[in-house]
Amino acid sequence: MTLKWVVMETIAENTLRAIRFERPEHIPVVFWINPACWHHYQPDALFDLMAEHHLLFPRFDRENAATSELAPWERAGQPYVDAWGCLWETTDDGITGAVTQHPLADWGHLAPFVPPDPARTNGMTEIDWTAERDRAQEARRDGEHCCASLEHGHAFLRLSYLRGYENLLFDMADADERLERLIEMIETFSLGLVQRYLDLGVAMLCYPEDLGMQNGPMVSPPLFRKYVKPIYEHLTAPAREAGCLVHMHSDGDIRALVDDLLASGVDALNLQDLVNGIDWIAAHLKGRVCIDLDIDRQQITRFGTPDRIDALVRAEVEKLGSPEGGLMMIYGLYPGVPLENAQAVMDAMERYAGFYA
Repeated sequence: MTLKWVVMETIAENTLRAIRFERPEHIPVVFWINPACWHHYQPDALFDLMAEHHLLFPRFDRENAATSELAPWERAGQPYVDAWGCLWETTDDGITGAVTQHPLADWGHLAPFVPPDPARTNGMTEIDWTAERDRAQEARRDGEHCCASLEHGHAFLRLSYLRGYENLLFDMADADERLERLIEMIETFSLGLVQRYLDLGVAMLCYPEDLGMQNGPMVSPPLFRKYVKPIYEHLTAPAREAGCLVHMHSDGDIRALVDDLLASGVDALNLQDLVNGIDWIAAHLKGRVCIDLDIDRQQITRFGTPDRIDALVRAEVEKLGSPEGGLMMIYGLYPGVPLENAQAVMDAMERYAGFYA
């Protein structure tokens, strides 16, 4: 199983075809098991489900199966300081923690602050670029494509980790000049990562953030356009120029920001289904960008019946998919979902992945 903090993976040709609207063989589907699940459920029960779903887990080997190793920032009772000096804490093994100490909460700490080195880290953990190069070369020898990712929360969230969320919003509202310096620092760091991955010849770069709340974005559209959108445009420009696909992610309600996100040259957009609305997604995004749909994990899959889960996935495929492609689907299993519902999600994803085949 892939460790969560590995930052470069292979990507299937079928997925590339779906993103490029080149008639994939089936809708690409991913079922991701959060590391906390391995101590909230019986591991053998999860292994049984994985063994029964070959499309979702094509490389699963029961004899050599292992539970996910925890990233340093997912360990309960073990505070973790990332490369930027932000302190992370969690209360449940496997669940990503929250930043509880912001190194630049006081602007007085900005002058001596030294950002991390992209030659050594992605911001959260160390990177062995020699190993990444070897992994890319091995993938090419095997006829595979590589996909790399910036840290989750590489721009807006990183600003909030460093300053604190409320401080950051006041900085934006006050047009504080010190914020511009911090943005430049973060952008320069991420550009160093982007260029290194492009030099390795990755086929797709991912730019994951969380910008949305349950209702609306965490930052107003005008402030987003002034401070965050330019970061995205600067970070995606080298990828577009290199012919590398751009994948962007955000949880939450991002409808007010979607047009600005797409202006950055996004090829695939990962967003949540029900909080944004399936019909809204169909009306505003279908055909414009590959929709990497994050299947509901708050309502129907948590509290509904297997029949309702099947109906949800089928409706999403019918409304958002097409034989040409432009649709991918991902589900994240977290503790609290009944195992029969987890199985229903797996069954539906595999059943309707071939809807247009």
